[in-house]
Amino acid sequence: MAALPVEEVRSRVEADFDRIVNVLNKKIALQSISAKGITADHMKRSAEFVAEELSKVGVNAQVVQSHNPDGTPGAWEVIGSKFVNADAPTVLLYAHHDVQPVPDATAWNTDPFVGTVIDTRLYGRGAADDGGGIAIHSGALQALGDDLKVNIKVFIEGEEEMGSPSFIPFIEEHKDEFDSDVIIVADSGNWSAEIPSLTTSLRGNTDIDVHVKALHHPVHSGQYGGPILDANTLAAMLIASMYDEHGDLAVPGVASEEPVGGLQRDMDETTVRADAGIVGSYRLAGTGSLAARLWTKPSVTVIGFDAHPVEGSFNVISPETTFRLSLRTAPNQRPEEAQEALAAFMVEHAPFGAEVWVDKLDNGMGWAMDPNAEATKDAMEAMEEAFGVAPVNKGEGGSIPFIPELQRIFPKAQVLVTGPEDPKANAHSPNESISLPSLKNNVITEALLLDKLAK
Repeated sequence: MAALPVEEVRSRVEADFDRIVNVLNKKIALQSISAKGITADHMKRSAEFVAEELSKVGVNAQVVQSHNPDGTPGAWEVIGSKFVNADAPTVLLYAHHDVQPVPDATAWNTDPFVGTVIDTRLYGRGAADDGGGIAIHSGALQALGDDLKVNIKVFIEGEEEMGSPSFIPFIEEHKDEFDSDVIIVADSGNWSAEIPSLTTSLRGNTDIDVHVKALHHPVHSGQYGGPILDANTLAAMLIASMYDEHGDLAVPGVASEEPVGGLQRDMDETTVRADAGIVGSYRLAGTGSLAARLWTKPSVTVIGFDAHPVEGSFNVISPETTFRLSLRTAPNQRPEEAQEALAAFMVEHAPFGAEVWVDKLDNGMGWAMDPNAEATKDAMEAMEEAFGVAPVNKGEGGSIPFIPELQRIFPKAQVLVTGPEDPKANAHSPNESISLPSLKNNVITEALLLDKLAK
């Protein structure tokens, strides 16, 4: 089978690009915020829109409601297929149609639910995460048309931003609709708008609540302060004990890894500082490559802390407190193992004999790509042809727990994580946007990749 010429694919995408952007604009306007109710009518409308758009590019798509593990109604999902040849490989295309909330629209420079082009970027909630993924799939299938040489299955999820509680039951109930040779997850991003990337790894995630108690009741800070430290201070000491003098996490049993497949290019500190809005005086914590610190080494964040607000505070020693730790684990470590190690460390390092106990919360496994898989080589080749520059692969510090679950359920499938984002995308934040030139190249990449996978 002769491969489609790159310029032919590019020409087809160029001719279709206004439609692709229009799909994205309509998707932004739907305000498909799953936090407002995954079973709600607005989420069903979003799923119906996606199914309709996929049907226009040849996919037999339908909307199906999932069920949570307890049997209650779950998210509105879109599944579909396009069959071309019994002997051809099957590729599953994934994206999600739900988006993050907009807590404060005044923090945006544009209306978050009206797609707005400024320079070369399209702004709007969900423009990148993950309306961009839906647009890529739509554009690639339209570009290939009757030249498509692989069988396609599609899953567009409706609750990714809510942690995918019904994901596993849904997959288990619809295994035939998901069984495939290659899975393309379009929910990540590129090195930059100009340089493409495969995502090589994702950190896992585990959470614990830590309770610290020094007193049975509050006491006056003037009368008892000194020998008795307040619970918040004891908690701060406990949190600080997790780190060595360099700022590296030093909890025995919590694993650390180097970038999967080797480090092609380290992250640029100046860019990271600018993108994250780091104050000038702050020195980055930890040792080793910045890439490893962001992608494959573990990190802990205090994401919640029970303490009296400054407003209305008074002279009392707080008797007890609770804080929540979110641990991002190395891609290949079981999160339960890391959770157990972190919980044990908290109890063992109780400052001054304070009472410390831990509630263990949710776990999500990390994931690492197979850098030697045939599909990986095809993807990198397609990226270079589409973008005109060699890809620079990268990890992600965040977690997408359903990817390792997909790999577990379909162990023979090769998983590729691609996506529409770049460092300026501001996914989950105000002024979310997508680079339109990059979107076009991402569509070309996926079309070329699907063509290569036919062999």
